[in-house]
Amino acid sequence: MASRVDIEEGGNRRKPRGAAPNSTAFDYGHVSVGESEWTSWVVPMFVVANVAMFIVAMYVNNCPANPNPYGSCVAKFLRRVSFQPLRQNPLLGPSSSTLEKLGALEWNRVVHEHQGWRLLTCIWLHAGVIHLVANMLSLVFIGIRLEQQFGFVRIAAIYLLSGLGGSVLSSLFIRNSISVGASGALFGLLGAMLSELITNWTIYTNKFAALMTLLFIIAINLALGILPHVDNFAHIGGFMTGFLLGFVLLVRPRFGWYESRMLPHERKPRSKYMAYQWILAAIALCLFVVGFTVGLTMLFRGENANEHCHWCRYLSCVPTSRWTCGN
Repeated sequence: MASRVDIEEGGNRRKPRGAAPNSTAFDYGHVSVGESEWTSWVVPMFVVANVAMFIVAMYVNNCPANPNPYGSCVAKFLRRVSFQPLRQNPLLGPSSSTLEKLGALEWNRVVHEHQGWRLLTCIWLHAGVIHLVANMLSLVFIGIRLEQQFGFVRIAAIYLLSGLGGSVLSSLFIRNSISVGASGALFGLLGAMLSELITNWTIYTNKFAALMTLLFIIAINLALGILPHVDNFAHIGGFMTGFLLGFVLLVRPRFGWYESRMLPHERKPRSKYMAYQWILAAIALCLFVVGFTVGLTMLFRGENANEHCHWCRYLSCVPTSRWTCGN
């Protein structure tokens, strides 16, 4: 589930991206002769990299060495890697200034200081232990099965490009906070699962049950993103990017194609892909290129997307009698 809190420090507000969806890999009942599973290694490597970056962030943070008006460090027995006071960071992690120093996403630095690399570095940083564990569990549940089915190149590309897409959309709408977290990339994997099911519809059994389950999980997690202090724009941007890339990168051969190549009486195998798969891939690729081009152009020109879409702010936070959304 997606959860995030604002952690204020010296006027800076940090918005740790929410945990990615509570999802499991789906089994659609597909069996195809000639296909073999890949060994998953890039997803475990991503998990190790995220954990390593969190340890580095805590080491750089060095809570005991910095006097803090919010109280004393948490878990002091950890010494240098102890956590910031709970009043400052209830997710058990470093300070906002530490995350900003290490590459958190911040609109002003990206646009005016030309630090575009923050669009990618922010997806490797996490606001705290709770944030990290939730995202890494989701990555394992979603990513390993996808990598076993489609290989490390395609899944790594979807993960990284979805993280970038989430950062771009987040920067276009959010200017007064810094943002960290891998959930944009994780929502991209979830979006790719949906488009993969659609484009390979004919080769699956139990397709309607799988589609309804997947849509339910997507709806629940995106709905949680409208709570305050959750960067739902990163979720939406990552999901849209992964959804489009799934049509391009996760296409499977049509049902019976492998078998037709093995039958001696067949003069030539049937076409590998169906016409609708080619059409969906072409449309998705065009939308992906246009979307990224427009998004990056608007971002580096310093445009505020809220001025073009006044109601879009409700996609990330809906004010109620219990809370206000502020910035």
